[in-house]
Amino acid sequence: MRLLTLPTPESTAAPTERAKALLFEDPRSQELLHRARQVAAGDAAALITGEIGTGKEIIARHVHELSARRGRPFLAVSCAALSPALAESELFGHEQGASPKALTMKHGLLEAAEGGTLYLDEIGDFPLGVQVKLLRALEDREVVRLGSRTPVPVDVRIIAATNVPLNDVVAVGGFREDLFSRLNGAAIPVPALRERPGDILPLARYFLGTYGRRLGPTPCVLTSSAVDRLLAHSWPGNIRELENVIHQALLVCRAGRVTGKDLRFTSLRPKAAAIEPPGRIDGLMATLENTIAALFDASFPNVHERVEEIVIRTAYRRCDRNLGLTAARLGVSRDLVRARLLQSGEIAQPSTPEPPAAPSKAGDAARAAATALPISLP
Repeated sequence: MRLLTLPTPESTAAPTERAKALLFEDPRSQELLHRARQVAAGDAAALITGEIGTGKEIIARHVHELSARRGRPFLAVSCAALSPALAESELFGHEQGASPKALTMKHGLLEAAEGGTLYLDEIGDFPLGVQVKLLRALEDREVVRLGSRTPVPVDVRIIAATNVPLNDVVAVGGFREDLFSRLNGAAIPVPALRERPGDILPLARYFLGTYGRRLGPTPCVLTSSAVDRLLAHSWPGNIRELENVIHQALLVCRAGRVTGKDLRFTSLRPKAAAIEPPGRIDGLMATLENTIAALFDASFPNVHERVEEIVIRTAYRRCDRNLGLTAARLGVSRDLVRARLLQSGEIAQPSTPEPPAAPSKAGDAARAAATALPISLP
């Protein structure tokens, strides 16, 4: 049984949206592992697809470690966390004086990952203008910093990831078809946890051991009732949800025995394609119109602003929190969607990230050590 984890598997932090461990017991997982080996043997840009919490970043790191680029930098960035104005500078860098805030020259992430791999999480959130420059960088293997006309050669492999079908985003004009084709040539689909049930109990026992060791020396166990409930759940939150469920169960269980009653599952349900009949759509639109009219008649303040906020927030959640797809489906700009979500508190204002260090031979070993992927064979 092979175990892959993120670089900090023993972190004391609470579970995040990222899956922090992958096990390969289920046949679907073994197929995934085989596909990762195939992609690692080449050097083309790759696209990892899968729902939130399925372990896409772990697979990206594993591909890097299996490739000829192992030992070189592995840098990861969340495209959704970068504002449109910041994304281009972070990716390609800038020269001193390129903007009022560009007080010094800065290497972009593509330069900082020289010789290694740059992992772009949720690439569908990149603005179209940045997508154009990224495609050019992939084709020419060089970047031009903001404020400069001189191309800088780069040797970097791009591994992108998305939790939404990018072909749907392409269809509504939110993502470039040529960039999608370039990335999709080496695709790695990551199955949802419900599609690989053979991994559920091994992962549950792994998290049981990881969190149990922090609570005391006595080993924790799953009772038969807990096993039955774990296997019956649909896991819409995937491995991230499983980790959280086990973490919470250990806080309430007694004598190190996790029972079915100790497990608290999310109220979410797996996505299913829903086709609404035309008559029902007309009825829903009529209800919406009546609701807005009632708010207006009641002199509800800022009706337009509040309704717009609800529309954008709901669309954002239905689009798996993907800014690009939300904007494309609503037919508005990505900047407008982002501004409204920031205003409503749906997304947090990102802090300005630290500029990546300039590549240097002296820093190669340190960066390689910092990004190494722990792999163990239980």
